[in-house]
Amino acid sequence: MSRIVLEAEERAQVAALADEVLSGVEVWDPLQLVDDVTGLAERLPLRLREFLVHSRISESDITVISGLPVDEELVPTPIGWDLAAKTGAGQREELVLLLCGAVLGDPFGWATQQDGRVVHDVCPAPGMEKSLTSASSEVALSLHTEDVHHPCRGDYVSLFCLRNPDAVGTTFVRIGALDLPPDTRRTLAEQRFRFYPDDSHVGAVLNALDGNEPADARVTDREYDPGSAIFGPAERPYLRFDVDFMSGADDDAEHAIRTAVDCFARSVERVVLAPGDAVFVDNYRVVHGREPFVPRYDGKDRWLKRLNLIRDIRRLYAISDTRSRIIA
Repeated sequence: MSRIVLEAEERAQVAALADEVLSGVEVWDPLQLVDDVTGLAERLPLRLREFLVHSRISESDITVISGLPVDEELVPTPIGWDLAAKTGAGQREELVLLLCGAVLGDPFGWATQQDGRVVHDVCPAPGMEKSLTSASSEVALSLHTEDVHHPCRGDYVSLFCLRNPDAVGTTFVRIGALDLPPDTRRTLAEQRFRFYPDDSHVGAVLNALDGNEPADARVTDREYDPGSAIFGPAERPYLRFDVDFMSGADDDAEHAIRTAVDCFARSVERVVLAPGDAVFVDNYRVVHGREPFVPRYDGKDRWLKRLNLIRDIRRLYAISDTRSRIIA
């Protein structure tokens, strides 16, 4: 894990930059700013920029920035992302995450997630306590690759902590720390797996289709080309895994999934984010999850901002007929 702790002067410099940018924005919409944040990020403290550039070049599994500015008069934690979107809660914190993230990659979003927002709110929502989405709380989120189903899934998923009163851990497993049996590793490297959209995408998928079939049946009945769970350079491989949203093509492949899950359980690490901490998870080298917690719904719940980053935005443009940072 790579970590930098900002000094007071550096934190003030980041806050001043964010305030200056926000003062020139009439209506806050991160999507209208994403083409500018890379240039603006050049004004971040030199030590911070050098740290992030080194993390990108070295392909750091987990990158943490501590000491980023969070508003001392932060509004109460919204009850669900939709309320956060309506009220514009945490705008400066969204901008801070965009600025730091732009050093590592290009921000982008999904039309099928949080109404196509670029920066997401991660906070518990009533009725979603046991869901398999970031709005859950009372169940653990399984270790997973973010948006495992898509060829343009992010190179990094980043989380910026605004509140975490119960010290809920973000869990992760690095592929470099996995002690997989050789036969399991070989199977996972073969084109014997299918990957599906997770539940945060499913609602939007169903809205685009006709009929009343259950979500699971309708999404998994679609055709998905088989792929491998482990791929890339043998000496430093990449990982693509989500036990809740993947399947094996045969019994051996299903057995490999179960064996991998057992290996994950023996290799879990955790990072507890405090307000002002941002973590950047390499989505090709690490699977991540979240520990369960009991929501309060009293304005003091855990609250994070989330941003997906891709190292080459033209990968998105190349699969679409429009130049958009939102994947339809």
